[in-house]
Amino acid sequence: MSEEKTKSARGKHKLTRAEKKQIAAVIRQAKGDGKPHTAQETIPYLQMFPDGICRITEKRYSKSIAFEDINYQLAQADEKTAIFENWCDFLNYFDSSVSVQLSFVNQGIRREDAEQSIDIPAKDDAFQSIRSEYAAMLKDQLAKGNNGLVKAKYITFSIEADNLSAAKARLARIETDILNNFKVLGVAARPMSGYDRLKTLHGVFHPDGEPFAFSWDWLAPSGLSTKDFIAPSSFRFGEGRSFRMGGKLGAVSFLEILAPELNDRVLSDILDLENGVIVSIHIRSIDQSEAIRTIKRKITDLDKMKIDEQKKAVRSGYDMDILPSDLATYGGEAKNLLQDLQSRNERLFLVTFLVVNMADTKRKLDNAIFAVAGLAQKYNCALTRLDYMQEQGLMSCVPIGINEIPIQRGLTTSSTAIFVPFITQELFQRGEALYYGLNALSSNMILCDRKKLKNPNGLILGTPGSGKSFAAKREITNAFLITDDDIIICDPEAEYAPLVQRLKGQVIHISPTSKEYVNPMDINLNYSEDDNPLALKSDFILSLCELVIGGREGLAPIEKTVIDRAVQSVYRHYLADPDPAKMPILGDLYDELLKQPEPEAARVAAALELYVSGSLNVFNHRTNVELSNRLVCFDIKSLGKQLKKLGMLVIQDQVWNRVTVNRAEKRATRYYMDEFHLLLREEQTAAYSVEIWKRFRKWSGIPTGITQNVKDLLSSREVENIFENSDFILMLNQAGGDQAILAKQLSISPQQMKFVTHTEAGEGLLFYGNVILPFIDRFPTDTELYRVMTTKPEEVGGA
Repeated sequence: MSEEKTKSARGKHKLTRAEKKQIAAVIRQAKGDGKPHTAQETIPYLQMFPDGICRITEKRYSKSIAFEDINYQLAQADEKTAIFENWCDFLNYFDSSVSVQLSFVNQGIRREDAEQSIDIPAKDDAFQSIRSEYAAMLKDQLAKGNNGLVKAKYITFSIEADNLSAAKARLARIETDILNNFKVLGVAARPMSGYDRLKTLHGVFHPDGEPFAFSWDWLAPSGLSTKDFIAPSSFRFGEGRSFRMGGKLGAVSFLEILAPELNDRVLSDILDLENGVIVSIHIRSIDQSEAIRTIKRKITDLDKMKIDEQKKAVRSGYDMDILPSDLATYGGEAKNLLQDLQSRNERLFLVTFLVVNMADTKRKLDNAIFAVAGLAQKYNCALTRLDYMQEQGLMSCVPIGINEIPIQRGLTTSSTAIFVPFITQELFQRGEALYYGLNALSSNMILCDRKKLKNPNGLILGTPGSGKSFAAKREITNAFLITDDDIIICDPEAEYAPLVQRLKGQVIHISPTSKEYVNPMDINLNYSEDDNPLALKSDFILSLCELVIGGREGLAPIEKTVIDRAVQSVYRHYLADPDPAKMPILGDLYDELLKQPEPEAARVAAALELYVSGSLNVFNHRTNVELSNRLVCFDIKSLGKQLKKLGMLVIQDQVWNRVTVNRAEKRATRYYMDEFHLLLREEQTAAYSVEIWKRFRKWSGIPTGITQNVKDLLSSREVENIFENSDFILMLNQAGGDQAILAKQLSISPQQMKFVTHTEAGEGLLFYGNVILPFIDRFPTDTELYRVMTTKPEEVGGA
């Protein structure tokens, strides 16, 4: 009876005045106190230091590291597993004293800014029609992707410390360890200075792309704080389910992880959305012994509930083994979790997954949130809006290192690591970056500048008809239009003349019957970085004689000695008085060899006779063509099989002359060698090519070898240096026999190899330093440029 009265009394209970006040205070706190506050007060840190340390509270400090992407989604299965396991080890590094925040900021830049990065300024010259045509093509390609989005990734770590000096020492150790862990993953990462962090925060608070202006020197005299330079014009958080920041409307949601098993594409799919989004994942490790104790307590509680249910079953007269399904499920999962923590390399983390969407209008915002919610639902998760916690949610999403949202989910290491922060690399550089097609995975434009590589030397590889020459011509045209570089082409198949003539370049036809001559003995005083320019020139002439004499053994040591002696003698008069009229020719070398007493000298001279006074004397003349044009093409198709390799070698030496002159004028020289494999078949010419390949970089030369014969590239250890000294490779469709060689040489996964197997012309893989990207280049065929670049017989005939 008394129990009934108690229930009745509880039912009639009314809120007291104190309880009403308490509830009103909670609602008021959630809505805001109604008083005016500055935007600076909302930003939750006390001080930012120039070295990148941020003082969040009196005793909490943080630092940030920006990191790049790697090709996780394209990696082969075992490589994916290795990345995942390394990422698990990465997370396990953090103990319970370190809070970690992973921030992913996808922000739209103004369309004009994206177009400005590909803009080719108009000029009043003969190339304007081509320039405008190329610029229109680039704008069309830009529209196909989402290069309007700037994607950045940061990891922010924070610790408790009594003072700044104690924090600085510990944060420096953690930073070094994180950078080393990123190195293991193959991820490029860099510590962020205070300026970098402020610029990032400014970008988050000004999503419309307002430029950031700040200097540490401005703080002291002005009395301003760093927050004054990054804060938006206003914040408004009173609406409960959304906020306003400047002119933008936004909303913060959290991801409810409902799925028993997660997929490693959850995060990447959210970040692949074409609208601006900020994702923040806060991760805090629980002390291992505390985690194990907690789970054991839960198992004990579940066992007690199980016993109570069994007692109830006995009293009610049914089978005591019949338990509520939830109790059986939770009991089994708790025991599995305990086993993971005790016997496997697993830790327990508290994870908060937050998503910020921003838009100009409520309708656009709702659509953006709906898109993310749809993706969450696809993976059996739920996206839930943070009611009356928008301010705390937004501040927990900026990369400061503070989490003001108490909604956390306990996950093991492998469950936390499933949010793999790596997707697909992009290449969209500014400045003199050239266009190489669209990323086959994201449809984003690929723009990169070979000059920024440690070694800009390049190769274009592919089967006949795969688009090698076209790719070279596209790069030549792009470089011609936006750089001041000199461009020289060695053209063994007469494919480049139409383009070179359209760009007002010079085509030099070299054949046994032509009257255009190039002297292989040409030398300038900058020919070598040594005091004696003859050292390298002698190497070239040895290579030339090796080609001339032929044979399996090549030149004998005595023959090399007499040639070197003759070279020294032939150039003596010219070097004493560098008059162009005194430049020696091949005939002078021939005469000098005949003067030598050794019979080996007579043998070399006899071999040279055909090229001096015989029917193949095309290279026994002084240079009579003007080589100062910005764009020069040497057409050697008519040289025939006997002379073609010799012609390529002579042209290579002429290019070296040009490179040495250009370096003094601080001008880069691009050199394209089609049918490059012809130079690599003879040991001496291959050795000379490798030597030039190595030297070009220091002299601002950018050589590009174009070939279909990969086996020739790897025929000897010496020629393999060509690969090792090439940080840029454009790989198009490959023959079956070459695929295995390339996969091994360049560590290409089967998933990546698909992009060079039975592909259409203009499709393949781009290697830029450590970045490997699949690309597609569909150049518009209804253009003047296409007509002068194509080498397809039916289209050339049609033109």
